[in-house]
Amino acid sequence: MKVYQSKYNTLKGTAYLEIERKARALYRECARRTKRIPYVRSAYFKKDKIFLNLFWSHINQKPRGERMRRIKYYQCALDLLRNTPFEPETRQNPNGKNELVHRFAGMTHEGDLFYVQVKEDKRHGNKHFMSVFPPGHLA
Repeated sequence: MKVYQSKYNTLKGTAYLEIERKARALYRECARRTKRIPYVRSAYFKKDKIFLNLFWSHINQKPRGERMRRIKYYQCALDLLRNTPFEPETRQNPNGKNELVHRFAGMTHEGDLFYVQVKEDKRHGNKHFMSVFPPGHLA
């Protein structure tokens, strides 16, 4: 799997609320461009929409420390989703037979490795940004 080099670093901050505020600001920036579900257009999926709202419900199921580790990579993940030309690792979702999970690898500007997961509905073709995490952490 090829690794996409992001032009952004991780979000900086010491407190969870500080980092979450920065990540939510990036989300609101995408949300204000549409009246419906916020999305980014993906270079790999031929400019298809990748919806962003599933990420926040997924991340809120995690403990606070894990949320902080993951949210730090939010800006890098959006950059990867928009610009990566590299093929992801694709698998059948073990929790749903009509879903595929695409896992992209990326590297921050500082050199930290991270992974981004996108869930695709086979029936409708909808793609949802599900998670971002550093190596050694489960999705």
